[in-house]
Amino acid sequence: MHEISPGKGTDAPEFCIKAAGRVLMESGGRNWVPVIVKEIEQDQYEVIGNSFVYAIALELGLERLWCIVADSSETTFELTRILTGELIPKVNLSTASRDEIQAALQYLIEKPNSELKGVKVAIATNRIDEAPRKSWGNLEPITKLKCGITKGGKLDALKEVFYLSPQSELEVVTPKVAIHDNLNALTLTQLKDMAKKLGVSGYSKKQKKELVELLSKA
Repeated sequence: MHEISPGKGTDAPEFCIKAAGRVLMESGGRNWVPVIVKEIEQDQYEVIGNSFVYAIALELGLERLWCIVADSSETTFELTRILTGELIPKVNLSTASRDEIQAALQYLIEKPNSELKGVKVAIATNRIDEAPRKSWGNLEPITKLKCGITKGGKLDALKEVFYLSPQSELEVVTPKVAIHDNLNALTLTQLKDMAKKLGVSGYSKKQKKELVELLSKA
């Protein structure tokens, strides 16, 4: 333990740490869930994952702790904290699927004291999914979608789960029928994808014939 520093630590309640420590000692004192550490200098390590387990060992005054030593890259650090539940993963809204958007919004809405209480997840999901978000440089266009998300706390809350990697217009905008000479040759999924890229609204519930007619006028 004297070779390990806590890193970012844990925000677990003191009760949970003490109670878990009692259970650990009653079970033989072996932490079967390892602490993930990185080497910061020779024989010195820093916790990057399972900080709760480290806090329990510290509370009990253990001399030894079962650890796994990971590499020191920033990617490994971030991945480890995500996999151990100590960091909320973010979704790239530029390319996120409808299901990913819905799951992220649902998570935010259900949080205690959520800024997004009252936002209808189905409406917000559909309007964000249909928006031409591949070219967005920030999240502000969401406030113009009339989905219940306004500037201020509601918009700021989205930053917990979304980030953007905007693409250039050449990457985003496709010609009407650049690849296929006939819209009827495309599948329903391909037509919806084209409608999304072109920023056509109201396409999600349309059937193939309606989409072909809509895209031919876009």
